[in-house]
Amino acid sequence: MSSDPRGVLHRPTPPPDATVRYGDHPDQIADVRLPPAGSPTRPLVIVVHGGFWRAEWDRSHTAPLAADLAASGYPVAQLEYRRTGQPGGGWPGTFADVVAGVTAIPQLMGLGWAPPLLLGHSAGGHLAIWYALAGPAPVLGIVALAPVADLAEAHRLDLDRGAVAALLGGGPGDVPDRYAEADPSARTPPAVRSVIVHGARDRHVPVEISRKYTATARAEGGEVTLIELPEAEHFALIDPHSTAWPVVKNALMSLHP
Repeated sequence: MSSDPRGVLHRPTPPPDATVRYGDHPDQIADVRLPPAGSPTRPLVIVVHGGFWRAEWDRSHTAPLAADLAASGYPVAQLEYRRTGQPGGGWPGTFADVVAGVTAIPQLMGLGWAPPLLLGHSAGGHLAIWYALAGPAPVLGIVALAPVADLAEAHRLDLDRGAVAALLGGGPGDVPDRYAEADPSARTPPAVRSVIVHGARDRHVPVEISRKYTATARAEGGEVTLIELPEAEHFALIDPHSTAWPVVKNALMSLHP
């Protein structure tokens, strides 16, 4: 395991097998990685990257985990989307891109429409949960890694210095309708199985956000499981070299036969 928890963000990884385009904007694309020939049939995993929805962070830092999942037999698509700091990013473009990408990618990969698994990290975990609430096509299940599952609380805590306000165009008092639509904590939990994995040592997205979201969702009948890792921090959850990674893979496997 690397001594630098952020080392995974810049780790060299072989290029994807292909890149598919679901829209006209340069960032309306997804990198595709395919399992080895003869691998057992497993569902498509669409990876939604984090980075507090900001343009500085793109899908490239999810390449190590995507490569590992593909080697384990999963077809994988690393979804890109417009982000804050870019034309069209933020509200509502970021959300529209996630809907367009998740619904188009299975067919673009030649898989027809079989419900995919969504794997999202941090801001991508928020978007994965949100898609399961608002998306037009079903998903098989969600694994959300350290998700920003409560936007109002994240705004109150000023996570990443105004990231939520940049995404939605203000605070809950400024744009309440946007929070009502975009904040998973303000909505009925998804009707699909969801596993949240969160490290107790996370300094970027406090684990208390996942604890509160899970408790509330379960009280409302949601099939949500929280796996809390006492020794894990934020980036260990996306690092195939970390001791947290087998937990993430087991969470994925628990969502399909």
